[in-house]
Amino acid sequence: MSDRNSVFRPLAALLVTATFALPLYLVLTNAFKPGADITPHPASPPMPPTLDSVHQVVSRPDHLFWYGLINSVEVTAISITVLTVVSAMLGHYLARSGSRWAKAALAVLLCGLMIPPAVILEPVTEVLRELGLMTTVPGLVLVNVGYYVPFGVFVFMGFVKTIPLELEEAAALDGAGRLRVFWQVVFPLLRPASASVLIFLGVWVWNDFLNPLIILGPANGTTVTVGIYRAIGEHQSDFGALFALMFLASLPVLIFYVAFQRHFVKGLTGGSLKG
Repeated sequence: MSDRNSVFRPLAALLVTATFALPLYLVLTNAFKPGADITPHPASPPMPPTLDSVHQVVSRPDHLFWYGLINSVEVTAISITVLTVVSAMLGHYLARSGSRWAKAALAVLLCGLMIPPAVILEPVTEVLRELGLMTTVPGLVLVNVGYYVPFGVFVFMGFVKTIPLELEEAAALDGAGRLRVFWQVVFPLLRPASASVLIFLGVWVWNDFLNPLIILGPANGTTVTVGIYRAIGEHQSDFGALFALMFLASLPVLIFYVAFQRHFVKGLTGGSLKG
């Protein structure tokens, strides 16, 4: 039985790895391949590699990539910053409070994690239209904050429970108020959880397609994901430029993950150490 497991487990790991790696391999190889070679040989490595498709994307007359990059960076940066602060404060309050209101708020947040975004998109657009925020970046940021804050709260709640309550009590005895205790004592200790929330939510917001397409609208800007969709013509498509656009759209996310990966796993597992 053990011999069978010793063979099966590496094969299963290899299969799962290949499933995830194959799309990445196709994007990477075809981004540096002439467009005419992609259709007949999509899986072959670029021989020799060329930057023609990348140059074509970054030098488009309509600046599709650059406008999408600026909008994506703006929306993602503002959204995850607000989400991290709001989620940390709310998660700390719910973790330390035993009131019925806190439990009711926790139940509402749990329901929020179960609702697909497409289900509530139509009423959300109606609310934004009434507030005058439809087709605006603040409106899209508000939607991101409202939908993703439950995930951030649950990550921070689990990590707050690992922080000794005596640290906060000692700061309170020294005369610090609740906000000062949170910002100067608790929040610096939440760095691993903050890194996990930033990475997860940053990737989700960056890769979001439906909300930017509907909320921003075609006349008020685009994001990198919507830009990939708009780069596909109705009757024809330049696959070389399309793969190059996919590659360029993925680079900021990879750089962002590398910058925060030290704290990533620690932030996810920290909440499992203490009830």
